[in-house]
Amino acid sequence: MIMSTGWNPWHGSTKISAGCKYCYVYRQDEMYGADISSREVRKTANFNLPVKRKRDKNYKIEPGRLVYTCFTSDFFVDGADEWRAEAWAMIRERTDLDFFIFTKRIDRFRIGLPDDWEEGYRNVIIGCTVENQAMADYRLSIFKRLPIRHKVIIAAPLLENLHLSSYLDDTIEEVAVSGESGNDARICDYEWILDIRKQCIEKNVPFCFHQTGAKLLKDGKLYRIKRYYQISQAWKAGINYRIGRDGKPEGVIK
Repeated sequence: MIMSTGWNPWHGSTKISAGCKYCYVYRQDEMYGADISSREVRKTANFNLPVKRKRDKNYKIEPGRLVYTCFTSDFFVDGADEWRAEAWAMIRERTDLDFFIFTKRIDRFRIGLPDDWEEGYRNVIIGCTVENQAMADYRLSIFKRLPIRHKVIIAAPLLENLHLSSYLDDTIEEVAVSGESGNDARICDYEWILDIRKQCIEKNVPFCFHQTGAKLLKDGKLYRIKRYYQISQAWKAGINYRIGRDGKPEGVIK
């Protein structure tokens, strides 16, 4: 499997669509008794993590890792506009890492984009997150036109069946699907997952069933799945398409 690291340069975000209703960041902040509202965007102590060095002068994050970026906020949230240029500079410096950025704010992608971005940095993967058809149509119509070298569609939390075929072509490196986690999770129907998989196969786009979510409806039966098992149970379903044993989509050239 891919060796990965998390990097959250800032924390906090506002809820902007149905997929945000039971946001795990809000749940975690409440669980740990955070003093600051989850809506308030603020820099974290790990802001400079990608360029931090150990005593031997080597980077703390070893080369070759996949860096899940800004998972307790949104990289393109307006509250972080003043810091994003510095974050892009660190990403540009660490060409030996791959940065995976998920966003519900693909409509803000061009704000503060580096001058040397061109068709995209080779070490940046942008995942456009959609949860229902309305958000799929709005966000993916924008996503499709943007100059991004590595594009992934993230259908999570999946709240209804999605018609994605018109957005699938050889510029999309993967479609990843997940149900919703947490005690208040909304039901994810396995038939929706299979239908999205079918659309991907028809377009020859890699498909990954990443996570079941807490409530999975399959063959008329509702399964309540503990958080610990949600990823492993999704993989055990054996329905991934063109996803290697290392978890990477097949045929991607950097």
